[in-house]
Amino acid sequence: MSDRLDLLVIGGGPAGARAALRAGACGLSVLLVDENPDAGGQVWRPLPVTFSRRNDAPLSAEARAGDALRRELRDAGIECRFGHKVWNIGSDLRCDVIGPGGSVSWKPRAILVATGTTERVVPFPGWTLPGVIGLAAATILLKSQNMLPGRRTVVAGSGPLLLAVANGLLKAGGEVAAVVDLASRGEWLGTLPSLLGHPALLLQGIEWQWRLRSARVPVYYRHAIRSVSPQEGGFKVLIGPVDAEGAPAQGGAHAHELHADAVAVGNGLVPGTDVTRLLRANHRFERRLGGWIARSDDDGRTSIPGLYIAGDGAGIAGAAAAGSHGEIAALACALDQGAIDSSSHARERAPLAARWARSARFGNTMAALMALREGSVRGIAPEAVVCRCEDVTRAEIDAAVRDGARDVNQLKAWTRCGMGPCQGRTCGDIAGGLVALQVGSREAAGCFTGRAPLRPVGLSEVAGEYTYADIPIPKAAPL
Repeated sequence: MSDRLDLLVIGGGPAGARAALRAGACGLSVLLVDENPDAGGQVWRPLPVTFSRRNDAPLSAEARAGDALRRELRDAGIECRFGHKVWNIGSDLRCDVIGPGGSVSWKPRAILVATGTTERVVPFPGWTLPGVIGLAAATILLKSQNMLPGRRTVVAGSGPLLLAVANGLLKAGGEVAAVVDLASRGEWLGTLPSLLGHPALLLQGIEWQWRLRSARVPVYYRHAIRSVSPQEGGFKVLIGPVDAEGAPAQGGAHAHELHADAVAVGNGLVPGTDVTRLLRANHRFERRLGGWIARSDDDGRTSIPGLYIAGDGAGIAGAAAAGSHGEIAALACALDQGAIDSSSHARERAPLAARWARSARFGNTMAALMALREGSVRGIAPEAVVCRCEDVTRAEIDAAVRDGARDVNQLKAWTRCGMGPCQGRTCGDIAGGLVALQVGSREAAGCFTGRAPLRPVGLSEVAGEYTYADIPIPKAAPL
């Protein structure tokens, strides 16, 4: 790679890959970095290189789209560093990265962050047990490992991933004990207007519903898991009805027992803001877009010069919209660096913006369906673990706020919530919701301050190979 690096793209999903392709086409020198083995992100995740497809196995639409994207990156000659983790970024945009060959750093003129999302799970007693996994993890097992999470699985939570996982389990030969959906039938019917412009998605939804009915899978609308407990051969899953805000329903509503050997649960997605919080970009809270997101203009420019965001990390809009958003941000970067003029920018941007608006309408509707409900947070059991890295319960969080912790960063200092290997990616949204119940708003509760390392890294990886003789020893001060 040449000494000149105009743009470093973090994330090889639809947004990041399309951004790299568009920036390269505009004449920028581009480097795409992703910690996964290849491009595609979560939605277009490829099989591991050691796996091979059966020749007679039909490719899904997602697999075809992912293969096409990876082929396009190769054909365009975009330099990619897969299996590389960005663990630190300085205020001068210097990126420190750990890869198979050790530590390496780049200092690009601009950074485009397309790090996607983290799955949210509203905690309940038993959610940390082995065999209880996220919907996204179940998707990885099905798509990337050709593996079932269990023989008989309860699928629970909210959003379209519920139906996708349940159908994936059935297609792979598994049994779905039940689908436990936080939303009501009416809420699902309310999404139909946004689907009318996407007939393929509408047909897919109909097909999913038909397959569930054919397999006689019970679907519990406006229900949630109350607890999971071990029993011989699997789990006892206690579910119960909830109100429109997600809180356990009152008035004598009875819980119902399910039995399974695996549970897949997910309550929507949270935008990935690790990098933007580390660099102290301005953020705002948008519940319907997933939570905290960096403030940006319509072209992905943040409050930090040279820092751009794209895709679901800028607000949940779905995979279909992410690619267009990535290209829009790449065009803005090319314009800002003088690689294209304003007339070329306007001409190329217009069709991308129109395509993004069509796709984002559906994506935003699904994001609203998956948005965290205050009642769900209020209904978390006191004994439920919220921060699984540091084993901090809801009761301990409530006690800390009553004792004077006024925002999540003070909570973090008092309880260690968010200090584990995940750096709050798993618990941060829920912890913020719990603090907000007592301090009045999510804005008052705040979000965790970004810290390095962004990903867990070993000291040996950072330090490299050296001996004590390599350590510089300063001269002794004069007496």
